[in-house]
Amino acid sequence: MKRVLVAGATGYLGRFVVRAFKARGYRVRALGRSPEKLGSIKEFADELAIGEVTDPDSLKGVCDGIDIVFSSVGITRQKDGLTYRDVDYQGNKNLLTAAEAAGVSKFVYVHVLNAEEMQHVALVQAKQAFVEDLERADMDSTVVCPTGFFSDMEEFLEMARSGRVYLFGDGSNRINPIHGADLAEVCVDAAESSKRQVNVGGSEVFTYREIAELAFDVLEEPRKITRTPRSLVNIFVGALRWLAPARVYGPLQFLAAVMTMDVVGEPRGERRLVNHFRSCSMVAEDKHADEIGQSPRPT
Repeated sequence: MKRVLVAGATGYLGRFVVRAFKARGYRVRALGRSPEKLGSIKEFADELAIGEVTDPDSLKGVCDGIDIVFSSVGITRQKDGLTYRDVDYQGNKNLLTAAEAAGVSKFVYVHVLNAEEMQHVALVQAKQAFVEDLERADMDSTVVCPTGFFSDMEEFLEMARSGRVYLFGDGSNRINPIHGADLAEVCVDAAESSKRQVNVGGSEVFTYREIAELAFDVLEEPRKITRTPRSLVNIFVGALRWLAPARVYGPLQFLAAVMTMDVVGEPRGERRLVNHFRSCSMVAEDKHADEIGQSPRPT
């Protein structure tokens, strides 16, 4: 039985990856920052390890006896004063150093698709710097490059719920987002393959305008979409660099880049975005009903 360490185990993707490796017969060690963080996945992992990737001392021994290290570690929303360089680069670098010291045979890392076209984006710069270190390491590795998660597309649903969706660009660029469970299967496949890089997306390709329209349709609300010319997007995002904190500017810079280019990977999985939106909508309705004291919708 091979042993795998899943770093980022409590994140959106990591939770699915823990289950996917376990289902394939691996012995899974889940890495998290605290027992509280790991509590939600402890029933799916064989071992729990406490460590903070930005603190090398806390990683001592975490890779001992491990055959494969999987990492989806990264910042989605900057906090605690940490930067993309601190976490997406140095945190993963610390993990790689620990893996090398323990004699790990393979490292699987989750990057982003089209990184070469987004080198001006701080998030991508940090991730790409780590990928370059990983490729120089004396260890087998595979870099998984997804287009975007279904969970990322929930932003469209939230905007639609508020009454209007705002698009960077004219909305004609395309993406095939992928569900975390489908991507987890790809990640386990990557751990078992000799491929150096896997570019992957979901089974359906949408324009960003079509995703906005889908969100309104699921909510049964009139479509109200505002498109921002790319030239104005560049000016707006450029100004935010000096006016907004990094936790605001960083995600918007990445979003503006992604929404103004095609991000289409090899189609995998069967889960559909419309079903994900419907599920999210029902959860939101039940939560609202609970808050106002009404009985939730019958299941």
